[in-house]
Amino acid sequence: MPRFPVVSGRDTIRALEKAGFTFIDQEGSHMKLRMRKHERTYTVIVPLHPELARKTLGSILKQAGLSIEEFRQLL
Repeated sequence: MPRFPVVSGRDTIRALEKAGFTFIDQEGSHMKLRMRKHERTYTVIVPLHPELARKTLGSILKQAGLSIEEFRQLL
């Protein structure tokens, strides 16, 4: 099973933007990004922490519809 990379919230946001997500809103230290793909809308909330916990990153990738491998290629 592939391992999650150790990334910051900002690195995650940059990768998601490469995947087609756009910034929607920010509330405190959490940013909301959204992408519409194949008539489906993906919305992701990313905390701007210096290092994201594995479970948090896993949840973000699941919401974004990305695999770990796809995410690694976007970093």
